[in-house]
Amino acid sequence: MSRTPTTYPQAAIEKFLAAVRFDGQGLVPAIAQQHGTGEVLMMAWMDRDAVAETMRTGRVCYWSRSRKAPWRKGDTSGHIQELVELRIDCDGDTLLAEVEQTGVACHTGRHNCFFRAIRNGELEEIAPVEIDMATVGKAKD
Repeated sequence: MSRTPTTYPQAAIEKFLAAVRFDGQGLVPAIAQQHGTGEVLMMAWMDRDAVAETMRTGRVCYWSRSRKAPWRKGDTSGHIQELVELRIDCDGDTLLAEVEQTGVACHTGRHNCFFRAIRNGELEEIAPVEIDMATVGKAKD
């Protein structure tokens, strides 16, 4: 189902940012959840600029700790996250991005990043790979 991504005016972005408690590295954890189903897709980090860009553009942006750079989900893979709503928890130290996910959310090619669980005493992969991310041109997004 196609929808228009949610964007926010600058005044709302500033109010939201004032409520966020970033850690000592200037980051806050952000959980991406599929709108409509509640499926938890992934967890990543956002810095102040990533939060502001996400709210301004409606495309979810994170901070890549490994690359030490902004990372707008889907720029290389096409597997984008469009913002439905950005929420903040009671302590102000965790964000919830309700999104419309296009394609897969996980860099392994699975629909979400939570595809391993203990079954019969063993750690098992419980969700199949849906797409070979190497064919997308980038093995990690």
